[in-house]
Amino acid sequence: IMAANSSTGSATEPPGLETQWREIDNLNQQQLRAGDSWYLLDKRWYDQWKEYVHTGDQNSSSYPGKIDNTELYEDLDSYHLKERLTENEDFVLVPAEAWHKLLSWYDMMDDQPPLERKVVDLPSTVKVEVYPVEIYLCLSSNLESTVSARFSRADKIHAIHQKIRQHFNVSETAESRLWMRNTDTSSERLRNLNMTVLDTCLSSGMTVIMEIRNADGTWPTSRPQIMRNSADEDSYQGPPGVCGLTNLGNTCFMNSALQCLSNTPPLTEYFLKNSYLEELNFTNPLGMKGEIAEAYADVIKQMWSGRHYSVVPRVFKTKVGHFASQFLGYQQHDSQELLSFLLDGLHEDLNRVKKKEYIELRDADGRPDQEVAEEAWRNHLRRNDSVIVDTFHGLFKSTLVCPQCNKVSVTFDPFCYLSVPLPVSKERVMEVFYVSLDPTAKPTQYRLIVPKAGRVIDLCTALSQATGIHPSQMAVADVFNHHFYRIYQTDEFLSCILDRDDIFVYQLSSGCVDQDGEEVVMAIYMRERSHYRDYGSGGNSYGTSLFGHPLLISVPRAQCTREDLYQLLLKRLARYVRPLDPSEEVEEEEEEEEEELYKAQTNGVSDDEGEEDSKEAGPSKKKEETQESSQTEEQNNCQSEASPSSEGEERAEEEELSSEPDRGSSTEEGQSACGSTDTNSQDATDGDQSAGAEPSGKEEEDEDEDEEEEEPASCAQANKRLPGRRRYTERRKKALFTMQAVNSNGTTERGMGETDGSFSFSSMQTASILLQTHVFNVFMQKYIKDQSMDVPHQQTTVQLQECLELFTTVETLEEENPWYCPTCKKHQLATKKLDLWSLPEVLIIHLKRFSYTKYSREKLDTIVEFPLRDLDFSGFLLKKTVNSTEPPCRYDLIAVSNHYGGLRDGHYTSYARNKDNGQWYYFDDSKVTYAREEQIVTSAAYLLFYQRQDKIRQPTIPPPIPSSTQPENHISSQTCDGMDGAASCVSMETD
Repeated sequence: IMAANSSTGSATEPPGLETQWREIDNLNQQQLRAGDSWYLLDKRWYDQWKEYVHTGDQNSSSYPGKIDNTELYEDLDSYHLKERLTENEDFVLVPAEAWHKLLSWYDMMDDQPPLERKVVDLPSTVKVEVYPVEIYLCLSSNLESTVSARFSRADKIHAIHQKIRQHFNVSETAESRLWMRNTDTSSERLRNLNMTVLDTCLSSGMTVIMEIRNADGTWPTSRPQIMRNSADEDSYQGPPGVCGLTNLGNTCFMNSALQCLSNTPPLTEYFLKNSYLEELNFTNPLGMKGEIAEAYADVIKQMWSGRHYSVVPRVFKTKVGHFASQFLGYQQHDSQELLSFLLDGLHEDLNRVKKKEYIELRDADGRPDQEVAEEAWRNHLRRNDSVIVDTFHGLFKSTLVCPQCNKVSVTFDPFCYLSVPLPVSKERVMEVFYVSLDPTAKPTQYRLIVPKAGRVIDLCTALSQATGIHPSQMAVADVFNHHFYRIYQTDEFLSCILDRDDIFVYQLSSGCVDQDGEEVVMAIYMRERSHYRDYGSGGNSYGTSLFGHPLLISVPRAQCTREDLYQLLLKRLARYVRPLDPSEEVEEEEEEEEEELYKAQTNGVSDDEGEEDSKEAGPSKKKEETQESSQTEEQNNCQSEASPSSEGEERAEEEELSSEPDRGSSTEEGQSACGSTDTNSQDATDGDQSAGAEPSGKEEEDEDEDEEEEEPASCAQANKRLPGRRRYTERRKKALFTMQAVNSNGTTERGMGETDGSFSFSSMQTASILLQTHVFNVFMQKYIKDQSMDVPHQQTTVQLQECLELFTTVETLEEENPWYCPTCKKHQLATKKLDLWSLPEVLIIHLKRFSYTKYSREKLDTIVEFPLRDLDFSGFLLKKTVNSTEPPCRYDLIAVSNHYGGLRDGHYTSYARNKDNGQWYYFDDSKVTYAREEQIVTSAAYLLFYQRQDKIRQPTIPPPIPSSTQPENHISSQTCDGMDGAASCVSMETD
């Protein structure tokens, strides 16, 4: 861009040569400032002038004459500057003041325009713009057809945008966006049209491409992100907005929130009409440079184009994770947290306030509420003004009262949604299995009501009232995968027990005494021999596995001999073990052959299907075996090993089953099967030895480190010390089972430190004993239900109005969040009351289903009855209608976000009413189906979207008529991670 011609006029009398040099040289030293004008001078003329002034002779032959820039011009007709001129080689730059002095002293050649250039502020330096930027322009649909145009670095991108529209005849109504192509493979979005060419780093030779949005709401560059189930991708034409969102992996929380916002009419129409383009705020430090708003707009335009069954919101998910790191990856999250972030991000990206001013908030100080509220709302709009504020923001009144000086502080604060609490019961229903000392009694399932903030002793007390057993004789344990996952202390809080845990309560002959007491509590596991050899452990013996449910027994320390323990356990296992017939007694010499025959059998127990309605107490559940290991490790749990049987046999009937008798003979029944002297030699060789007590504490840890190398103590090893004749000639009764100490998980055998036939438990409170069966009848545990289980569990139902009343109830601040009283000059636990002052056009109500206290963590499955129409807030608003222009207080439901599942897992879906046809739809990720109004109110409702009645528009098209033959409108039936069902994917909730 050439500077305009200027009249040269006659040159004035110049000062002395030395003065000329001093003045020009001083002016040339000044710094470049953006916006200033500098001028180009031909280097040859400038050098001649310098030589002239340095000679000191005004009559010198080196007089330069008039300023002549002829060598800088491409031609003298257009006076375009030559390309590739170099500063200080072809020309020099002088500031405007120096130029005007030289022009007044020497004049300029006729008709030559002055070469004025502006100073531009580059990111790293300030320089004079000698050459304007020459840019190539084209459309994305035809990258080969380009035109060139020159722009100053001070020009805005909007000028380039208009130039492309004009040259390629692009309609003003067509939505477009610009890309700056740096190389053949690299392009960058030009988002802010108000930025200058300089700010966007556009340089000569670069290409600016205009991309025009497709009719289906997509951009040509992102078209692969659409998910279709039709070969003809342009053939589908469905109702706008009736479109699923593909689950990218635990993103149902995001899909549910997006569907609710998509069916919020004022917000969706704002984006569909492209109103957001004029309000994108790229300079807001609290915003996301407009990227969240643009990504959300892309999703909305695709969903409402009517061209897609389902949209893949991958770009939107990436943008959210980029600006909110908590949403990175594909972990479980809360839809309310995502909604809160999204509304705040959209607000800041679309904030009409470009520069926020500081506003000091004032307390009411006795002023009327109307005055204080209007002042608060004006102050809010001075810093926050966007479509989000217009649609979702309301005002509530906060009243704080100091308990010491009665100072009353009243403020009015804006809100974007209401988080209303649900009435929380102080009691909790728990289901437990009670195991009596009576060996013939079946485990019984009880349903108990206990304090929610109670302890384990409260659970025992409640069970005591149903069983008549004193709480001190009860031990509470969590059973998982046939072993004790955790044994609870009586002073532990019940909040550590989840509803899905399998809780067993065992009756003990006496209380859980300390380690110096007269009795020790043992954990007994059941274990059976596998049908295959365990070659992985370095041997070829048969492996073992746990089955059934463990037991807890208390044993007097005086009866800790092997024979006493055997008899005691035999009595407790009366329901599981049948006595041997005389024909099953064997001699010691025959046991080795018999054991080999036993190993060759597929199962030592007859197969019985059992009753159809019976089931094993407590379903298995997924838990980490390492969690709580430090607690259970100390308890040295026991195992009992049974003859081989599958877990399906745990559903056997109560009658005792018959097993295949082993061949051989036996001795009389009077002697111990596995005592300190008489042992089973074959058991020792098989690694299923009996063992004595094991130490605990540090000694136990030392044994753990070497347990893989240690051979457990065995009856056979004791036998090796006996004379050979006695070991092979003595006859005895065959043992029904053997005992072995194991670790807490029942997976590793340990030595027991037997001394003189007795086990030492002086240093441990509980011992681990392994019982391994040979040939005995296993009666798997079938439980019975107490009459308390027949009482149906009533699900709590409350009205939405009750939750709103609870929201406006006076409460006392917690110690973690005190209020600073300006009168007392210290923090106080003041009372606080919230009241609604004004409500927005769209009101979001967040039902706080996830309760977190110091005593418990739970999800409330309370059914909240909320109206679909005519929700009246007039009774909750402090601001009363003063004239007919005030909006009404009645709202209609437009969307619901649902959460199915519990604290740790679950699945999100949503109901929404289409703004065009008024039909309700059920959105389950990519699957969309019709919904009836009577289906909407459920215990899964989590977020409620209400729109004020005066803003609701009548449907513009008639609703479709659902029929049983009409297929569901969905792209695929896959939900979270390809699984169907309400709880098929994981999502985490936080309050």
